[in-house]
Amino acid sequence: MKGVVLAGGTGSRLSPLTKITNKHLLPVYDRPMIYYPIQTLVDAGIRDIMIVTGGRNAGDFLRLLGNGKEFGLAHLNYSYQEGEGGIAEALALAEHFADGDTICVILGDNIIEGSIRGAVEAFERQGRGARILLKEVPDAERFGVAEIEGDRIIGIEEKPARPKSRYAVTGIYMYDSTVFDKIRTLVPSERGELEITDVNNAYIRENAMTFSFLEGWWTDAGTFDSLLRAGNLVAQTRRAQAARAQAVEVAGR
Repeated sequence: MKGVVLAGGTGSRLSPLTKITNKHLLPVYDRPMIYYPIQTLVDAGIRDIMIVTGGRNAGDFLRLLGNGKEFGLAHLNYSYQEGEGGIAEALALAEHFADGDTICVILGDNIIEGSIRGAVEAFERQGRGARILLKEVPDAERFGVAEIEGDRIIGIEEKPARPKSRYAVTGIYMYDSTVFDKIRTLVPSERGELEITDVNNAYIRENAMTFSFLEGWWTDAGTFDSLLRAGNLVAQTRRAQAARAQAVEVAGR
């Protein structure tokens, strides 16, 4: 399986911070935002990774990340998205990179506490179709919301006024190679973008969509409030990990 980190867009909701840099290069506690989704893929055992970016500061990703040596990688791939065509359009740029393989896609501003290794392994056993990660949230109306019937997702609704569940679709998706054929059939939404929700619903219509629940906390970092929340959550997690490590060290003396 290959990994794709989508890190394009203008980051207009974080202006003026994004006037001189890409949103995904902003700091989240002690690391640039883009480090977190890359580490999520690496921790899941994925070593072949592409970064899809755009805008005026795309070269900064290469200067920061190089070939991914800091993550134990031998090589990183890059692609450039012109304009604002949506998540699905950005994903389409990875078709040549995927080269018929399955892919795990993660949005560049998604930061999680836990691991997706179990979900990745489950999708590898699944072999075809798609798999998404869900998280129960109190404010589901802010997200794409999955309607679940038994062990099946029967539909995803984007930012519904009356959510049919509390399960938000996180920005982590796994697809087989047919995802690119599905993207080619999409028409732009009212926002003028190709929507990833339409891709997911296409898999649902084929009865080829499965899901896993994401463990631990999850947040995006695309607004001032969520950027602050992400930094605080990472800081709290790091302090808790340091305290546990200290306790183990003391106990071992």
